[in-house]
Amino acid sequence: MTPPTTSPLPSTTADAPVLLEEHPHPGVVLLRLHRPAALNALNLQLRHALAEAFTRLDADPAVRVIVLAGSEKAFCAGADLTEYRDADPLEIMARRMGLLWDAIGHCSKPVIAAVRGWALGGGCELAMHADILVAERGTKFGQPEVKVGIMPGGGATQRLTRAVGKFRAMNILLRGEPFSGEEALAWGLASELAEDGQAETRALTMARELCELPPLALRQVKASVLQGMNVGLDAGLAFERTAFATLFASEDKREGMAARLEKRAARFQGR
Repeated sequence: MTPPTTSPLPSTTADAPVLLEEHPHPGVVLLRLHRPAALNALNLQLRHALAEAFTRLDADPAVRVIVLAGSEKAFCAGADLTEYRDADPLEIMARRMGLLWDAIGHCSKPVIAAVRGWALGGGCELAMHADILVAERGTKFGQPEVKVGIMPGGGATQRLTRAVGKFRAMNILLRGEPFSGEEALAWGLASELAEDGQAETRALTMARELCELPPLALRQVKASVLQGMNVGLDAGLAFERTAFATLFASEDKREGMAARLEKRAARFQGR
């Protein structure tokens, strides 16, 4: 596989906290957290860079799938405690972290997290913002916030509970102990388990496969699943039916069905 070309995001320098790696396959981009000396800990600069990157990539019609990755030692070791130690409640509220998380969570395109090394606290929460999570066997997940006198603030009490259930989530959140990639897969947090050193390769392969599928349908699937997590069954089904009907106006629907009937490969354009 040809290695991706690494470049900083526009208006940043080579030491930017987030790097954009453009993959040779059209439509696939890899966002890499780039604070290796701090194990990719989330400081405000990195949080803003991630939000800006996701906002820009979501609006870019050439981008179809986003792969989110860290480094060999850590996907993300959590929040940078140096920015929290002396903070008071008003300062925390003024940071408006929800807007930064929402830029990732509201991305309309498929997001695949390639998780290796440490994924703790905010790092685990960041991984849970993805749609598909590929973990390595040796990955260490965890929500250790309780051990420093606080609690998760990036969605873990909600997303983790939805992923693994109340009792498993309570055990993780109240005790603050780490758990492995194998456990994450068994509990329903990870989509797939890769051998150590292979998470990014597997995530990029999945991204290339998704790029061959109709982007409008992928977006509607994602929107319907996320909508269904936030509303009751009847409202979720109503949203799904509307999304289903909407796709019948797309050129991709006509191309996909024609290709299947004609026994040829489809050429989806996202229209």
